[in-house]
Amino acid sequence: MSAPTPAPAIWHVALPVPVPRLFDYRPATGAAIAGDVGCRVRVPFGPRELVGVITGTGAPDPQAPELRSGERLDAAPLFQGELLESLRWLARYTHAPLGEVFATALPAPLRQGEALADTRAWGWRLTEAGLTALPRLRGKPRRLAELLAASERSEDALAEQLDDWRAAARALTGRGLVEREPLPDTRTPASPSAGPALNSEQQAAVDALLAARDGFAPVLLDGITGSGKTEVYLHAIADCLARGRQALVLVPEIGLTPQTLRRFRERLGVPVHALHSGLGDGERARTWAACLRGEARVIVGTRSAVFLPLPRAGLIVIDEEHDGSFKQLDGIRYHARDFALVRAKALGIPIVLGSATPSLESLRNAKAGRYAHLRLQARAGRARPPRVRVVDVRKRPLDAGMSPELFEAIAATLHDGAQALVFKNRRGYAPVLLCHDCGWSAQCTRCDAPMTVHAGGRRLQCHHCGARRPAPDACPDCGGLALQAQGAGTERIEEALTKRFPDVPVLRIDRGTTQRRDALEKLLHDFGSAPGILVGTQMLAKGHDLPNLTLVAVVGVDEGLFSADFRAPEKLAQLLIQVAGRAGRAAQPGDVLLQTHHPQHALLATLLGGGYRAFAEAELAQREAAGFPPFAHLALLRAEAKQLEATHAFLQAARAALRDAGDALELHGPLPAPMPRRAGYQRAQLLLSAPERRTLHAALDAALPAIHALPEARRVRWSLDVDPVDLY
Repeated sequence: MSAPTPAPAIWHVALPVPVPRLFDYRPATGAAIAGDVGCRVRVPFGPRELVGVITGTGAPDPQAPELRSGERLDAAPLFQGELLESLRWLARYTHAPLGEVFATALPAPLRQGEALADTRAWGWRLTEAGLTALPRLRGKPRRLAELLAASERSEDALAEQLDDWRAAARALTGRGLVEREPLPDTRTPASPSAGPALNSEQQAAVDALLAARDGFAPVLLDGITGSGKTEVYLHAIADCLARGRQALVLVPEIGLTPQTLRRFRERLGVPVHALHSGLGDGERARTWAACLRGEARVIVGTRSAVFLPLPRAGLIVIDEEHDGSFKQLDGIRYHARDFALVRAKALGIPIVLGSATPSLESLRNAKAGRYAHLRLQARAGRARPPRVRVVDVRKRPLDAGMSPELFEAIAATLHDGAQALVFKNRRGYAPVLLCHDCGWSAQCTRCDAPMTVHAGGRRLQCHHCGARRPAPDACPDCGGLALQAQGAGTERIEEALTKRFPDVPVLRIDRGTTQRRDALEKLLHDFGSAPGILVGTQMLAKGHDLPNLTLVAVVGVDEGLFSADFRAPEKLAQLLIQVAGRAGRAAQPGDVLLQTHHPQHALLATLLGGGYRAFAEAELAQREAAGFPPFAHLALLRAEAKQLEATHAFLQAARAALRDAGDALELHGPLPAPMPRRAGYQRAQLLLSAPERRTLHAALDAALPAIHALPEARRVRWSLDVDPVDLY
């Protein structure tokens, strides 16, 4: 009697659904094999089709119902080796469904099942009809046609010379005036340009990085603003390229990528790829494919670039590693810096964490010897640290929040032919619209928050849910006409400065003026180096080099001095040091004015007396005494629903499940969220704390299956945030 034929193997598939489990399917054709793992597959899921990732194979359960079949989409796995295992780790650490983690790691076209992007060089040419029609064209189509007529063909070159050129190309293509065609790869590497000579501290840092290039080596590059950290990065990347390896550089903001790309291209002599949310889906997919194929040698990107495949990895750099924007605040709540450390260890490569104001977590790791700690304590070149002065504004007349001393300092700066920056970390015209007669204020009807005044007092907007409405002409409560915009945002400061200094440009930099792609770079380029005034939010505090900026005035220091968030002092200290570092970065000396009603506050005294290092040491001691991170490990269970009773019922049931999982956790709550109502939903949360990371994760591993199964869980929207950076 012959042996029974073995049952055909099946696929275990991770799907992008909020369910922490895998789903079994059989191949539509052929048999499942181990080489399928990491490939995408299109499968039926209920009445729809989804694209998932094959995570394993196995034999079917004879007792299970007949499995549905799926179609494999990739000839070779997109996820394999280190990246596959790192994503599995991330799913375990964040306690998120593996399918959603895979979906987060892929650009949109690949999530939707499209083929891996073509990374050949493409260009455009005018057709005969296009040459004939060129004199009749207008606007961007004509500018594009002129570039093509002048033999400017490559897409990269067109993107550098014409904003939104693809829309013009589509319009001309529809009329048969232009055609897209592949270009022969005739590119020769550009000659790298020489940078400035390194000082002794920079050279020592470069030598230390080159000595640690073989194997995992986390390095904290702790350098004051203007100390030349980027030069250290460039030398380390050049060495990485010389060894035929790839380098990934993460930056916190989209606005930093254009200037970083340009500087890196000039210095390194190789194409530098970008990945950030300002790019189109197709461009992001091409960068992802170029990384997978090993064609992209240097990549500069924001948070999501941490998921790029790096088959020839040699170095990872995290610039401004302290920045909160490296933390994803919805969906899969990962921290790009921390995940980059995990990937660097798995890849066996060095990783550099650079900052003038390192996070307290990184400083503690350096102090404990887990990171090498390199310091740059002198500004590069002839630049000198700025002079810092606290301006006591108690009992002083203020115009849009600005004191007479501030206006005098700006006038003197402009008279000297230099530039000034007025920093206010609140966009809009004013924080609130108030009735002077009865005390009514304009509140958002969907959130527990006032609406911000915009457009010179004509529009109200909620910065939490996005709701907008016109400002009323009269008070809705008393009918009075004494409506006043209270406080000052960047728009109001811009208005006041324009009136005071009508003969110089006043440029506002905030989210409202930088929504278009590369808008920040274009605005700063047009602003130039002539005398003028910048008004901006925290996006101007990060890495921008403005050589003729000699005065920085910080308006509204007090707003961050008395926050209930235990991280608020760290965030404020980092912000003040970073924005102060914009002043005096070239040969001219810089000045910093800090306006405050609390000139004797301990945080300001510590920063002025000992700088960020003294503040960090004092804050770490306080965190340790209070049992806060980095001396404890937190997770935040959030819930929201239309009815407050539903959120509390869920969190109470979840608390019971967590308590059954072990007694080592400290549980705080359920408590109302700091903003109890947002976008019409009632919000509450449960804070989990443990002295050891493994204790926290063991309790979550044990309790989460029961929490997912709770009847109360189906009546709320809930999420788990491991290592939260904001407790709201």
